[in-house]
Formats: sequence, C-alpha cells, structure tokens
Amino acid sequence: MADFRLIADRIAGDIAAGRLRPGQQLPPQRWFARRHRIAPSTAGRVYGELVRRGLVVGEVGRGTFVRAAPAVAQGRALIETATSAPVNLELNYPSAAGQSEIIAASLAPLLRADVLTEAMRPGAADGTVAARESAARLLAVPGWRPDPAQLLFTGNARQAIAAALASLVRPGGRVGVEELTYPLVKEIAGRLGVVLVPLAGDAEGVRPDALAAAHRAAPLSALYLQPTLHNPTSSTTSEKRRGELGRKVVEWGLPVVEDRIWSFLGPDAAAFAAHAPGLTHVVDGLSKRVAPGLTVGFVVVPEGRVEAVAAAVRSGGWSAGRFALEAAVRWTGDGVVRRLVEEKRADAARRQTILTENLTEPLARRLGEPLAGRRGEGLVGGAVVTDPRAYFAWWELPAPWRADTFTAAAAAHGIAVTPGTAFAVDPHRTPDAVRLGLASAPEAELARALRTLVGVAAAGPPGSAGG
Repeated sequence: MADFRLIADRIAGDIAAGRLRPGQQLPPQRWFARRHRIAPSTAGRVYGELVRRGLVVGEVGRGTFVRAAPAVAQGRALIETATSAPVNLELNYPSAAGQSEIIAASLAPLLRADVLTEAMRPGAADGTVAARESAARLLAVPGWRPDPAQLLFTGNARQAIAAALASLVRPGGRVGVEELTYPLVKEIAGRLGVVLVPLAGDAEGVRPDALAAAHRAAPLSALYLQPTLHNPTSSTTSEKRRGELGRKVVEWGLPVVEDRIWSFLGPDAAAFAAHAPGLTHVVDGLSKRVAPGLTVGFVVVPEGRVEAVAAAVRSGGWSAGRFALEAAVRWTGDGVVRRLVEEKRADAARRQTILTENLTEPLARRLGEPLAGRRGEGLVGGAVVTDPRAYFAWWELPAPWRADTFTAAAAAHGIAVTPGTAFAVDPHRTPDAVRLGLASAPEAELARALRTLVGVAAAGPPGSAGG
C-alpha cells in the first residue's frame, strides 16, 4: 500500500513550488486515486493529511482547494502574523494620536529607582490589592461589577483564555464556540487537546437549540463566546438571547468563557456574566484599549474557582509581570485608559466612514447589489457586515470569488486581508469571506487599499468572465 504521507509530501511540494496555485481546485478523490493508482481510501487519507497541514481546505459539496496562506494550526495565527504587504489589514491594533506621549508621561513616576525596585519583583496570578480593585472598576459595566477578590491577571488576554480553558476542560473535552471564532482560540484548543464544537447562530447570536443539540450529542465541558462585537463579524448578541443562553447554561451547570476584548468600544450591553455569574469566566485585557507592547490580561472567575484558574496561570507561565500590573493601575487611576478609549471610539467611527465611502458604497455602485447589513439577515453575496463602532468588517465576497483566491489576489496588489478560513471552526464549512482590519493602517492608506479591493472584486478571479 502506498504511504499516503509520501504522496501528501509530493502534493505539498507542488504547492510550495507554485505548480499548484492558491485557490486552485484539486481533482475529486476518486479521480486522484485513479491517477496515482491508489485505493480511494488512501486518496482520502492524502487529502485529510493536506487539510491537517493547512495546505488545502475541503468544502462540502464544492471540493478541495489550495489555501492562500498557512493555517493557524501550523504556526502563528493569521490574524496576529506580520506580513510584508505594504498595507496590512490583518493586524488590528488601534492607536490614538499622541498615544506614546500620553503613556510615557503616565509611566514616568514608575521609573524612580525606589518605585522601580518594587515594580520589578515577580508578579503573582492574583496580582496586588491595588491591581484587583483597579481592574474591577475598569471592567464594570451597567448590570455587572466584578468582585476584586475574584480577579486574576495574565500577560495578555490570549493567556487569560488559555488559562480559563485549561482549568475547565481536560484533553479530549468538547467546547462549544460560535461557527466563526477568534483564530487563536483554535490554536489554544489544539495545544490543550480540546475539541471545538461549532454552534450555529443567527442575527441574535448563538442559537439555544444549536447549543442544546451539541450538548445532547455529547456533553460539552465549556462554552466560549464573544457576545459583544464578535470577531470577525462585529455582531453583538441581543440581551434577550443572552438571557436564553444564560438559563440553559445554569440549567446544565455549563461553564462559560466570555471574551470581552473589544467590548470597550460599545455598545453598553451588560456582560453575559450577569446572566450566569456562578459559571462565567470573563476575559479581557489592555492590548486594544492601550497598546499591545505592555499589556495585562484579566480573568474574572466564579466564586470558588480562583485557585483552580490561578494554578493554570502558574503552570502555563502566564502570570502578568509586576511592572505591567503597576502600569495598568497607574493608567486606570490617572485617566489614561479612559482618555485612550474615548479617542479610539472616535477613531473607529472615522474608519467606519472610510469603509463606507471607499468600499461599501463603491461596491454597491459597481456590482449593483445592497452591500451593508447585519449577520443573519439574508444578505446577498458581496455584503459588508460590520458595526459602526467596530474596528473590523466581514466582507461576504461576491461570486465567483473564494476567500483564499481573493486573499491571494489582494496580496498581489500589496494588501493583506484575513481569509474566512482562519475563523471557521469546521474546516469543511468555510465561508467565501474575508475580514478587513481597519485599525492599524494610516487612514489615507486604508482608503486607498479599500478602493483597490473594490477593483479587485469587480474584476473577478483569474479565468472567470470578469477576470
């Protein structure tokens, strides 16, 4: 019997050498089996190996296609990886005007020798009394205020997610997530040996019946949600749906990890934790509010779980540095965080206007279709799905574009975007969409890039009637 891995190696070589191009469709498995004189079952294992390596993506009812970029599971997440493209719409870290000067002035007192000596000591998972009280004030929203005694700290929000999941789910356990999710959660799950279970949603958020069906099929160990400004669609779960889901998880005793990293932009919705306070682990951080280079992650844990999550933080080496904690306390207390948040909210609104003027409206004129709306409302192909407060947009590409093919075409024009495959939990159900990060590129470059992408979309992929 032919070793399927050796055949997969040859196909991988063809992809690396450019003989198989991004977006190119592989032959059906039965044809592939005949061409290589192997059993159909062996062909299936070859295709499965290529999917596992992140080189191709299989789509139910459509076939198997060469990917445009390495998969998240193979290394760094697409959304977090630097690129050589002149305009990077993958990275999405907002920066306010004069931000460095504002931060520098706030940090100056920490640089005194006597203060710095204390700030350079090792940090503990539960931080300091001042850090817990400061973080509790920062994270409080109408209808929910965390207890400082239930706060823990990590180096960043990603580590907070990892610590929460590691404390809740054993290897092989099942975690329910939205069908499209933060790419690094997929990587974290892979490292922890956790199985992600995609849950169908609609305009209101994750559907309760989908959650119930998944839990009946095999009990879930936890639920991971982004209920406020979900990445990548920027949708926000309605208060009614939060209540429905909250009643379900309380009935089953199902722990929840609530990711609130983008919630500082609004809307002022209550945390999901308000509906299931004894089960919800709230994750947040300062990387988006302040800056990614010196940040802190927060985990608000249910009563009785502080030591379990703290143990996961310690074992993972994820504790926040003491200097970062001291900086966070100072930034929160002297108004730096509040000032930066206000400026970034205004900045996000300006960039949404740039998106409308340079992508959404020109697309509507060129393609003659309605192109703006919200997730789950029966949008036609080509819809730009976003929230006017968000720093990203989800572009459901017009036919016959595929996500990986469009990503490659955008890269050829010097623009990096994130294909929908990076967010899809089920590798066999990948959306023909891309996420556009609006935060990092200078405004003029952002506008030019969006206009270029309109032209790319209207021209159509190579070999199509439009291309």
